[in-house]
Amino acid sequence: QVQLVESGGGLVQPGGSLRLSCAASGTIFNIKNMEWYRQAPGKQRELVGSITSSGSTNYADSVKGRFTISRDNTRNTVYLQMNSLKPEDTAVYYCKAEIDIGLGYAYDYWGQGTQVTVSS
Repeated sequence: QVQLVESGGGLVQPGGSLRLSCAASGTIFNIKNMEWYRQAPGKQRELVGSITSSGSTNYADSVKGRFTISRDNTRNTVYLQMNSLKPEDTAVYYCKAEIDIGLGYAYDYWGQGTQVTVSS
């Protein structure tokens, strides 16, 4: 079985920073793309950004220049460094990973979500 466990959320003042982590565990042969999503109350889940297995990244326009995605393949972990946080960044943040569990089978797995609240 594969699990994604997120950590690092919390309450931060506007202009502050947080670093989210998402660690994958279980039967993992290879992790391909890893992505971060967020969902604010009353809104649809949106893609924040993504990182390929080789480290190429893409970001939503709303977070470009403020958020950075990285990964540590030795730890099967993806990170989301969030700087210059704004109240509109308040949401539950989810990670998603495309994981090859061997024998040519690859599936998308989701973390449980972690709350980020930006407020003074």
